[in-house]
Amino acid sequence: MKQVQTVYDHIRSNNIKTILLVALFPIIFIALVFLFTWIVVPADEALVTTIQVAIPTFIACMVWLLISWAFGDSMMLNFAHAQEISEEDKNNREIFRTVENVAIAAGLPRPKVYIIDDDSMNAFATGRSPSDASVALTRGIIKKLDRLELEGVIAHEMAHIGNRDIRLDMLLITGVGVTVFTADIILRLALSGNNSRDDNKNGAAILFMVWLAFMVFNWIITPLLRMAISRNREYAADATGAQITRNPKALASALKKITTDSRVECLDKVKSMSAVCIAYPGGPREFVSSLMATHPPVEERIKRLESMA
Repeated sequence: MKQVQTVYDHIRSNNIKTILLVALFPIIFIALVFLFTWIVVPADEALVTTIQVAIPTFIACMVWLLISWAFGDSMMLNFAHAQEISEEDKNNREIFRTVENVAIAAGLPRPKVYIIDDDSMNAFATGRSPSDASVALTRGIIKKLDRLELEGVIAHEMAHIGNRDIRLDMLLITGVGVTVFTADIILRLALSGNNSRDDNKNGAAILFMVWLAFMVFNWIITPLLRMAISRNREYAADATGAQITRNPKALASALKKITTDSRVECLDKVKSMSAVCIAYPGGPREFVSSLMATHPPVEERIKRLESMA
């Protein structure tokens, strides 16, 4: 007889998968640089080159991460044209109280509440930690979902806050930005070395192979790993959100409605934000490849939620 999975089983499984996927980033990066460099130089020289490339790259990632840590959340809210509301705002007092109640149920500090002036249905959370987090909701999602469904959506976002998913996503976005920038510098050095004296030809060849390793990592490996991590975090947030409200069917019902109109026009050109929204915020024609999708199939999410009921 097949054992029924609980909410805690889903959360534990997805957290383990996420840890393993994140660990693959530096491992694959180092392996790619070594293997590509090994094509043109002996193994010992390839190892030295790999160390010389990996250390400054990781340092640059950490420096840029600190910058993103300081300004990343405000940038995301600005991209979405989100406006903060307060308890004194009579028109939005009910939604403010709903977020407050769900936060209490989740055992987390009440986040700041923002409204996105868009009639579509979507939401996201941002912030460096639970103590300074924010939840942004479109006007459409507030109007078109009933109270229990909206609580399910807010609980999903509170789950992202509690699970520190925004911190993880900032780390991934930052790391990718640094490696893309570094790859461009390496290519320029390789081209300048290739046009100089013959004794620099070997160095140019090494740089070119390092650049190829960066390109494979940036445009093939990283997107695949990021999508896999994002999907796991969505499953985990669904499961945690269901745990908070004790009503997985309400979140499943909300997802059915949200996916009929989840496009947020102001985010059309901000592709990096797609992973943090509860549903893909772009137009339907842009959602081409299920392999590269930031969100798992909604049918599978609903199926998992209904199995927890």
